[in-house]
Amino acid sequence: MNKIRNWANLIARWSNHLTAALLLSMFIVFIMQIVFRYVLGWPVLWTVEWVTIAWLWGILFSFAFVIKTSDMIRLDIVYYAVPRGMRRAFDVFSGLVTAGIFMWTLPDAWDYVTFMSIERTAAFLWQFDLVFSIYIPFHIAVIVRMLLIAWGGIAGNRLPEELETHPESHTYD
Repeated sequence: MNKIRNWANLIARWSNHLTAALLLSMFIVFIMQIVFRYVLGWPVLWTVEWVTIAWLWGILFSFAFVIKTSDMIRLDIVYYAVPRGMRRAFDVFSGLVTAGIFMWTLPDAWDYVTFMSIERTAAFLWQFDLVFSIYIPFHIAVIVRMLLIAWGGIAGNRLPEELETHPESHTYD
């Protein structure tokens, strides 16, 4: 089990670097866009396209591989207002419902991503199935995360990194 966690931490660390590189590239290209458009008077299309694609990949890639479950947004004011057993029930219910919806829609998401191979982006002429391909790992990551949250509610335990004591964490104390 430790080998799996070490491997997952290594992937998360490299994914974190990739996400940071995407954000840096967005910033640099955004500055280039300003210079091209307002200083040189050359409006360019590829800068807008790159920022859009990098933003899409940054958001979906970081959810799939970077952020911890404890960093996900929750409605904590309600969650912490109820007793421990009800919080566990919330976790089981929300985890199973969300995972179920994402499992049910996975074939349709796959069909849509593969269907988009018929279109290309305007500037780079990349096939849209490549642009949207990050959605499939994101979709699968949501399913896995939600099932882990549901299991944590059923078993009453969480991963060690989810038990950190900070205001946003979920502890079953």
